[in-house]
Amino acid sequence: MALAQTIISPPLLLTSDLLPIPSNPPAPAVTSQPDYDRAADVKAFEDTKAGVKGLVDAGLTTIPRFFIHPPENDAVVAGVGDPPVHHMPPVIDMGGGRWEEVVEQIREAAGTWGFFQVVNHGVEAELMEEMLASTRRFHELPREEKMAFYSRDVTRPVRYVSNGRLLDRAAPADWRDTLAFHVPDGGLDQQSVPPVCREVATEYLKQTLKLKNKLAELLSDAAGLNRDHLSTIKCMESQTMACHYYPPCPQPHLTIGSSKHTDPFCLTILLQDHNQGLQVRNHDRWVDMPKSAQGALVVNVGDFLQLITNDKFKSVEHRVVAQSSTTRSSVACFFGPGSENKYRLYGPAKELVLLGGDHVEPVYREVHLVEFLDYFKSNGSPLSHFKLS
Repeated sequence: MALAQTIISPPLLLTSDLLPIPSNPPAPAVTSQPDYDRAADVKAFEDTKAGVKGLVDAGLTTIPRFFIHPPENDAVVAGVGDPPVHHMPPVIDMGGGRWEEVVEQIREAAGTWGFFQVVNHGVEAELMEEMLASTRRFHELPREEKMAFYSRDVTRPVRYVSNGRLLDRAAPADWRDTLAFHVPDGGLDQQSVPPVCREVATEYLKQTLKLKNKLAELLSDAAGLNRDHLSTIKCMESQTMACHYYPPCPQPHLTIGSSKHTDPFCLTILLQDHNQGLQVRNHDRWVDMPKSAQGALVVNVGDFLQLITNDKFKSVEHRVVAQSSTTRSSVACFFGPGSENKYRLYGPAKELVLLGGDHVEPVYREVHLVEFLDYFKSNGSPLSHFKLS
């Protein structure tokens, strides 16, 4: 049955941009066949404003073809019989131990995996649980209540969307819906936030902002810079939050929750529920990230921070696989330069490089955020593009 027929037939009531750009955007082999009208299927899907949750509610047993990813997108997953992964991203206790010990753990994790978990970080455990619960509550609202927030207008501070770049990319879509928050310089207008998550989202944004400030000091120290370096250069002043919802997929082997990508900004703080799905690329293998430790948040390095640290820290590919029987929820907070610094030139920290001296030479040229993101939106990770010859 065609997607358009399935969605509009009565009596159904279906209840960055934020879509990851694949590091090497694939050729849309499955969806570009001559007899397939992708535009019509996408329009039928978009017009419902119900997202992939709407497809699940409609009882689809076969996913629309524009969600199908070509087989060459798959990569080897670490499994039984493979050489063991001796070291996993560590769980770092920010409240126990000396500052120097925490800095050393972060230095090791950020320079190898690019990922680590933190506990005793200052974000209240009850607030974290409620943030995940409110994410689910929003995405599981009836369609009529959610659709008022459905928008592809990136200037809206709060919007609900499925596959942020669905309309302007021929690449396969991901099995995921998102409630996105962009916090303006003056703060978020609470009236723009859905009532079902208004109070908890506002407080969660405040507490993760405080955590970001602490992490900025630790990361600066771990990179060999003055403790206030990252805050001084204002490379983490902008905050965006994405509340992702990955409902069960009837054909998870054909699609993916989030395509492989790196994060383009400086830092990501991720809150995830206990349903696995996040995988990190390590030595050409996909490794399942362990379930978060009790009360833990996942932190990962973004492309812009790898540039600033001159490759001391690594921004690594990651993805979320689709699941057949579980619903995954996560909340990602992204930090990068604010709007007042979007044309400020950033490059490897001068303290880490010195041409002709005792230090290493810069790996990257200076670039401003607008140029960096423009390249990312079309091509994936910009790091190799901005490398010096």
